[in-house]
Amino acid sequence: MPGARVTQAQVTIPTVVRAPKEEFTEALTGETLGEVRRQGKYLLFPFHSGRLMVVHAMLTGRFQYCDPGKKRRARTAFVLALDNAMELRYFDQRLMGKVYLVREEGELSAAVPRWSEMGPDVMSRELTEELFVQRLKKYRGQIKSVLTKEQCVAGIGNAYADEVLWEAGIHPYRKRVELSDEALGGLYRAVRAVMEWATPIVRQRMEADGLPDGHYRDHLRVHRKGGEACPRCGSRISEITAGQRITNFCRRCQGSP
Repeated sequence: MPGARVTQAQVTIPTVVRAPKEEFTEALTGETLGEVRRQGKYLLFPFHSGRLMVVHAMLTGRFQYCDPGKKRRARTAFVLALDNAMELRYFDQRLMGKVYLVREEGELSAAVPRWSEMGPDVMSRELTEELFVQRLKKYRGQIKSVLTKEQCVAGIGNAYADEVLWEAGIHPYRKRVELSDEALGGLYRAVRAVMEWATPIVRQRMEADGLPDGHYRDHLRVHRKGGEACPRCGSRISEITAGQRITNFCRRCQGSP
């Protein structure tokens, strides 16, 4: 999409867009797209003017880059018609996503709630093992809750936290204060290993199949695999649901809390 110009912007479900409908339409019509990037769980769509569209898709937000003649999906929230005869659409089954308009990079903290509180991105080169350990040591809760806390490190969700902790051999309900610096360093290496393993799988499947209505989860080793055999030791994987969050782990591989 970089270099494509927006010939028309349309808001079809205003509740998702955190800007007045008319402002969104007027601001983006005529803009030229730059290179899309990610920060934590946000996608940033920069335009040549310096303006940005920032999207947190939450659980069910999805994008379509398609021919204008293709039937729109239910709950399509906005459409950007482009001068390359394609459309960029965003649809969201639960309408939980949030779309922000930001006039320039320097205003991200003011325009996007809690942006300034966000920790370094989990895939950032600047996130060294030393910095990772330092940031985790600021928190005292259960290690899974710490890992998924955006203020600590941005970009680890519920599913991949299970995978990282299984890779590291750490029980998800273990208290962070009970883990040594050596264990936290191992957790950093587990984060890198899981992301480097999983990202190419998801990318390859998306290129082949497109983005599904749900999530790609069947490649994961423990998350949502409750009752199945642990791929490492063969024991039965445990599944616990607390606070609408499913946690999976191996009691043999990951010890006790």
